[in-house]
Amino acid sequence: MQIKIKKLHPEATLPTYGRAGDAGMDLYAVEEARVVPGETAHIKTGLSFELPEGYAGLVWDKSGLSFKHGIKVIGGVLDSNYRGELILGVINLGKEAYTFEKGHKVSQMLIQKIERAEFIEADELSDTVRGEQGFGSSGK
Repeated sequence: MQIKIKKLHPEATLPTYGRAGDAGMDLYAVEEARVVPGETAHIKTGLSFELPEGYAGLVWDKSGLSFKHGIKVIGGVLDSNYRGELILGVINLGKEAYTFEKGHKVSQMLIQKIERAEFIEADELSDTVRGEQGFGSSGK
């Protein structure tokens, strides 16, 4: 699959795969951004994408940033019909401020085939063994 990417900033870094077999492509900050604990930030990539129709980009955490610093992705869907800059939303759930330097990895994106569902209103749904059990119903 080929994906067209437009650099909106001359110093933007194109996505890369860290290793053979990686599902997610790394996305990079095009400018410095500081995220203090408990707050959100918008991290610019300086890139816009042309994803094929029927696909979406799903943006996920980088595991090291998440586990070591509490940096979590928020709002992580890139639709195929969007042509603006990909701006990455993050929240700092850690205890210390974190600074993304220009050119540092922020998150990763997986390209996913998308099914469009048809919604049908129903008065009843089929029964299952689980039924309406949720929130911890399967035990520890």
